[in-house]
This record gives sequence, C-alpha cells and structure tokens, in this order.
Amino acid sequence: MRLNLLIKDSVLVMALLLAGGVAYAQQQSSPPPSTGDPVADAARKAREEKKNAQKPKKVFTDDDVKPAAPEAPPASGSAGKAPSGTEGQQPAADASKDDPTGEKAWRKRFQEQRDKIDKAQKELDVLQREGEKASVQYYPDPQKALMEQNNRADINAINAKIEAKKQEIEQLKQGLDDLESELRKAGGDPGWAR
Repeated sequence: MRLNLLIKDSVLVMALLLAGGVAYAQQQSSPPPSTGDPVADAARKAREEKKNAQKPKKVFTDDDVKPAAPEAPPASGSAGKAPSGTEGQQPAADASKDDPTGEKAWRKRFQEQRDKIDKAQKELDVLQREGEKASVQYYPDPQKALMEQNNRADINAINAKIEAKKQEIEQLKQGLDDLESELRKAGGDPGWAR
C-alpha cells in the first residue's frame, strides 16, 4: 500500500512539473504583447534579438601574438654540444642559405629585376596618360592657351620624361638579359631565371 501511495505521489509531482514546464515554454515562445506602437514593438524586438545574438569570435593577428624569444647560444662545455652525428650538418645548412651562387639567391636577383621592370612600366603608363591628357587639355585662360599652342612646354616636358622612362626600361631589360647570361656562365640551372 505504501508503495502504491509513493508511486501515486511521484506521478502527481511529475505531472505538476510537466504542466509547469509546458506553461513556461508557452510563455517564452509566445510573442510579447503588442503595445500598438510600432516603434516600441520594434525596439523591444531588437533588444530581444540582441540578447540572443552570439558574440563575434576573436580574430588573432600578428599584433596579438608575442614574437618568440630568441634562442640563447649554446653553453660552452659538453652539455651544450650537439650530438656527434649532427655537428657537420648545421654549418652546411647555414651555408646554403647565404650561398650567393645558390638557387635561392639567383631567384631573388631575377625577381628583383622583374619587379624593377614592372614598376618602371607602370610609371611609363602613367606618364603616357598624362601626355595624352596634356595634348587635349583645354585652358580657360586665353593667354595660357596661346602660350601652350606656341611652345608646348608642358607637353614637351612630359614627352621628355616618357623617353627617359623608355630608356630606363630598356636598360632594365638589358640588365635582365645580362643576368641570364651571367647565370649560364656560372653554371646555374636556367629554370632559376623563371
């Protein structure tokens, strides 16, 4: 009998808890009461969305991360020495980094030369656009227009800059050709020039 009474009490408590949970869920899911004022309703809705919105994730940049501390030089004595199998390997790796006749050095030299040519070509393009603009430019001041018609100082100055830039590009291209022949003479791989 006691067991039956205990079971009945447990079922009753669970039913009350379930009914309370359902009522609470319905209260949470039902829209808030409308006040009739659309601005107030919109503000209330915005506050609710702001509460439920997730915070943006932190993005780490190089400024946030501290650089690694430089390694201390090995202490003198037997404790600081590398194992005997790796003693000869370290200097060889360092030598390949600083080798002026290595692939890395040649590729860097060729890339720097190509970058100079690209920069000079872009500057030439700008000068040519300025030259085109100067040749069709209208001067509202009749004195200036008459003077430019006769001596064309602005146009001539820009044309001189254009010619100088073209010569510079030719010299840079010749430097690239010279670099390729220097690579061949040094016995390097022609693929390093790409």
